[in-house]
Amino acid sequence: MVSEHSDATGGETAALALKILVAGGFGVGKTTLVGAVSEIKPLRTEELLSEAGELVDDTDGVDQKVTTTVAMDFGRITIRSGLSLYLFGTPGQDRFWFLWDELSQGALGAVVLADTRRLEYCFPAVDYFEHRRIPFVVAVNCFAGARTYGAQDVSRALDLDRGTPVVLCDARDRASGKEVLIRLVEYAGRMHTARLLDSVG
Repeated sequence: MVSEHSDATGGETAALALKILVAGGFGVGKTTLVGAVSEIKPLRTEELLSEAGELVDDTDGVDQKVTTTVAMDFGRITIRSGLSLYLFGTPGQDRFWFLWDELSQGALGAVVLADTRRLEYCFPAVDYFEHRRIPFVVAVNCFAGARTYGAQDVSRALDLDRGTPVVLCDARDRASGKEVLIRLVEYAGRMHTARLLDSVG
């Protein structure tokens, strides 16, 4: 997605807007990350957890969670002049995964948030993006009281493809979240460039 805007000299410069997904398991911090980094009031589609939902949503380890995203979160952040990211947070529960195909259309890449206390909950997101060849980084959300693991430990535990970045972050902190997004844009840019070169080579 590219738009034009005037620069200080009156000339036209290209403004680049990139679509990024923020994915991961239930209760891992997707809504928190989008809200922390967004420069606009984020759009949220959260609903209170219901008794009916308790039968299908595994809240083990996130007992204090009282709401859940039922469609998507949306936010925007300007990384630098002329480069903005549109963030789409995906719902984490299995029953909403049918929305992922629609949300992933046109995405440059994705952030897969991980919680080391419940690492297995991000396997579906990792598999989803690997199978569709969508570049992604794994961002380990460092929750208070959780055991700290290094990036290599997490990479091995998730059996990630060689070179897939793993970064530690605090989803509540804007600077930390922005650094994750910058890493993703850099990595996705390298991946897309390499694929383009392969296709013409």
